[in-house]
Amino acid sequence: MTTEHASTHGRPGKPQGVGARVPRKEDARHLHGKGNFVADMAMPGLSEVAFLRSPLAHARITAVRVADQIAGNVFLRQAMPDARDIVADSTLPTYQASAQPPLASGKVRFVGEPVAMVFAPTRAEAEDYAELIEVDYDDLPVYADVDSAQAAQGDLLHEQWRDNVFVTLNADKQFDEYAAQAEVVVRRKIDLARQCMVPMEGKAVLAYWDHQADQLVVVSATQVPHMIRSVLAQCLDLEQGRVRVVSPDVGGAFGYKCVLQQEELCVAWLAKTFKRPFRFIEDRREHLTAGANSREHHYEMVAYADRRGKLLALDAKITIDGGAYSVWPFTIGLEPGQAIGNLPGPYAFKGYRCVTRAVATNKPGFVPYRGVARTGVCFAMELTMDAIAREVG
Repeated sequence: MTTEHASTHGRPGKPQGVGARVPRKEDARHLHGKGNFVADMAMPGLSEVAFLRSPLAHARITAVRVADQIAGNVFLRQAMPDARDIVADSTLPTYQASAQPPLASGKVRFVGEPVAMVFAPTRAEAEDYAELIEVDYDDLPVYADVDSAQAAQGDLLHEQWRDNVFVTLNADKQFDEYAAQAEVVVRRKIDLARQCMVPMEGKAVLAYWDHQADQLVVVSATQVPHMIRSVLAQCLDLEQGRVRVVSPDVGGAFGYKCVLQQEELCVAWLAKTFKRPFRFIEDRREHLTAGANSREHHYEMVAYADRRGKLLALDAKITIDGGAYSVWPFTIGLEPGQAIGNLPGPYAFKGYRCVTRAVATNKPGFVPYRGVARTGVCFAMELTMDAIAREVG
């Protein structure tokens, strides 16, 4: 049915369907300051949470000293035995799973990783308390790029791994047959910079215990409340029916808020443990330092074409800087999987060989973001096609 002939509930001529102008529902309340974001919410007895974060990218934690006057307001990983690590499993061949603790346990793996959790009546007081915590670190080699991470022989990011590679995927379809027919061979190396996502609202979570329903309630700026409920129940050893996740107004997300965040788990644990409300609001410095990143891809492209410039075969190596942890639920495997599948794009060539690898480095975890790998593969593919065009004149 076309929009010109559509009607809605007895109103002839009213456009509906694809292409119709549909009035937005949320504009009026936002324009009048009546939005309901996590930071707008007020509850009796609400405590604000701050995190002491690692200043180092890779180090062992050798000692933590907490001032006596704040000891009851500070929590380290060992004080949370009933909170499980965040583990994103995958059935992809070669995949190595990482275990991300709610607070750093034994070592830190990126600058900004939470080491201690502090609460107080206000965020300012919580930050003041955090400054009274002293942490001793023993430096480890820092893997700031995929080359150094892949070359590592010891002191791996995750000690139980065989190397610093999350996963390697391969595709090979008629490559040798069609590459042999080429008259022109073009080689290019293409690198994309890492991006921070920077929504207007950073992470935001408020959790409390509903005594009437005997239920943990987590109000989170999340894109996936049902999925977060499932994993919070799992990590906190609760039945799913005893966890309710609410997604209020969200000030931008773009993929950043479609995974379980460490801070969500920590604040939910506080509410479950103390049966009262706690809230964490990420500030801009925290986001730029420790917020999840995306789009750091490295391409080695070899294109095989005939003299007219028709692409016959493509040989590609894609290396993705996956940061320190694989995120729940999608895992780092989503990015190389999308890259290897989407790289050919709309081009009708027959020979394709590609190896794509996600490497663990000392950076924040890699989160799906606006297009999931397509930005990189389209950029690499179009630059390669341009290079073929120039080569053949």
